[in-house]
Amino acid sequence: MRSELTRILLADDDEDDRIIFKDAFAEIKIKTFIQTVNNGIELMEHLNQPDLLIPHILFLDLNMPRKNGIDCLKEMKQIDRLKDMVVAIYSTSASEENIEETFVFGANIYINKPSDFETLKKVLSEVTVINWQYRTSALNRDNFLLRI
Repeated sequence: MRSELTRILLADDDEDDRIIFKDAFAEIKIKTFIQTVNNGIELMEHLNQPDLLIPHILFLDLNMPRKNGIDCLKEMKQIDRLKDMVVAIYSTSASEENIEETFVFGANIYINKPSDFETLKKVLSEVTVINWQYRTSALNRDNFLLRI
């Protein structure tokens, strides 16, 4: 794990989910700097700031108003400075179609939002400490969906 702060960005329209996400990171004691945006339009505006330090991990909800997560993922992968950013899909959807589509469009991992706080902490800890440089080189459909 890095000795510096891990920059995390969460794009999720549900305020309660954003609060619980931050609370979980506070309890797992990983040095993080967390920013949140409320929808896909805000996400892309944030990511397109010229002086932005690219997040180490983007947790991306699929079902957001104004611009959904799939559209954001497609757009990010077309932008040179964003195309290698680690994207963890973070969604309540367990749809095989969504899982397949996000895999094809270049997400690094698919996480179904856990229903309890302890599982959420475990999932966030696991995803944050993965060395994505090596994991992505061996990415396949079998290890794309995180099951804990």
